Order: sequence, then structure tokens, then C-alpha cells
Amino acid sequence: MTAFLKMHGLGNDFVVFDARRERLALDAGAARALADRRFGVGCDQVIVIGDGGAKADARMRIYNSDGGEVESCGNASRCVARLLMEEKDADRVVIDTPGGVLVCTDAGHGEVTVDMGVPRLDWQDIPMAEAADTNRFVIDGLEAAAVNVGNPHCVLFEGEIRTIGPKLETHAMFPARTNVEVVTVRDRAHIRMRVWERGVGVTQACGTGACASVVAAHRRGLVDDTVAVELDGGTLTIALRHGHMLMTGPATLAFKGEVDLRDYAA
Repeated sequence: MTAFLKMHGLGNDFVVFDARRERLALDAGAARALADRRFGVGCDQVIVIGDGGAKADARMRIYNSDGGEVESCGNASRCVARLLMEEKDADRVVIDTPGGVLVCTDAGHGEVTVDMGVPRLDWQDIPMAEAADTNRFVIDGLEAAAVNVGNPHCVLFEGEIRTIGPKLETHAMFPARTNVEVVTVRDRAHIRMRVWERGVGVTQACGTGACASVVAAHRRGLVDDTVAVELDGGTLTIALRHGHMLMTGPATLAFKGEVDLRDYAA
């Protein structure tokens, strides 16, 4: 049997495995089966913690519920950071991810701050299929912005997420597919955001999506440097400091369990 933790960040939920001390027999098919909410444990993403080597306290791999491996997950980063800080009795840890190295600090009151780095705004870095102004372009008749915050995002300021999300996720403009956010600006310090996560669908929260939404709104002069992002599952605080995106929010342990991974083999 293999131990796991069920964790979530504002309802964006994860099955977390620690593979630092023993090899984990997990592939895309097993991740997809584990994520199934009827026949598996159920989650938005499966997270595997590995050895961070010389440059980090740990490395994090992320599988979406469709089995695809992705670059970054802000909410999962906070959850893994919380585990590492408790383990090491530290208030700062470093996590290596496919989307970049993240510095995480204890924000108090059960919250964690993750330095998500510098957003990438060039169309080739999103990536997009052709040259475009990532601050303002038209796709399927809708005005949008594009941001890469370790993974790709398409941000809109109008529309219904369940209709727009699946269409834009697989749009030819985004060869690596994209996450999709629909944002309503309440005031300069408060936005409402709903998200369609690439390979998952609508989720309760998305940390990278919250960062991308604030960056997109800030580029248009709609918000200040610190913004409360209201998600379906709760609120994250995104602060833009010296070009970096600092994301602060909770990381919650729901329960512990064990699975026989052979039951999830393809």
C-alpha cells in the first residue's frame, strides 16, 4: 500500500504522494484513475513530491485529472510548501517545478505565500500560434489577454466560463492548450474570477489563474498592486512586487489514506 494525503487550496483539491524515499509507480493512466471522483480517490490534480537535489527542498510533479502532466499549480505549491515547512520546522522552503523554482514562506494564520516569479508576456512564451498583442487580442469574437505564469492562461473580462472555457482551452491559437479565466473587476483592490483549468474543467480555485488575472487587469490599469481575488472556493491575495507575483492563501489537509497503486495500473 502507498500512503497519500488529500489536500486542497480553497477547494482546488489534490492527492499528494511523497516519492522522496521510495520509487512511485505512477503514470498518466494511474493519475487519471486516481483523480476519478467515482472510481478513484477524486481530485483536480495528482501531486508527486520528489527529491529537490541541490537547488530546492523538494521537486513537485503535477498531473491533471485527464492524466496530462503540467508545468505549474499555485494552490498545490502552497500545500506542498506547508508539508515541507512542518517537516523541517522552517518558515521558508524552495520547491522546484517544471514551470520554475518557487520560494515559499509562512504567512501566518495557516496561510502560505508563494513567489510565483515574473510573468511572461511575449506571445511566443505563452505559447501562441502566431504573433499577437498579449495585452489585448480578439479570439472567437471576444477580447482577451494572454499570460504565462509558469503555465499558459487566456484571460477574458466577459463571458460564461463553462461555455468559453472548453472552446478556448483547445483553440488552435494555443498549441499547448491553455487555462481560461473570466474576470469581473469589482474595484481596484478586488476582482471576481472563475476558471476553466486545462485538462480538468471548472475548479473551485486556481492560484496561477488568480496571478494571471491580476497581471492582465493590472496591465490594463484596472487594479492596484495588491488585489483580493474572489474564487468559487474562497479568496486569494495577489501582490505585484518588483515585477514578481506573490500569491497568499490557505493550504488545508483534508485526510490521510492509503491506496494500492496496482489497482490503478492501466
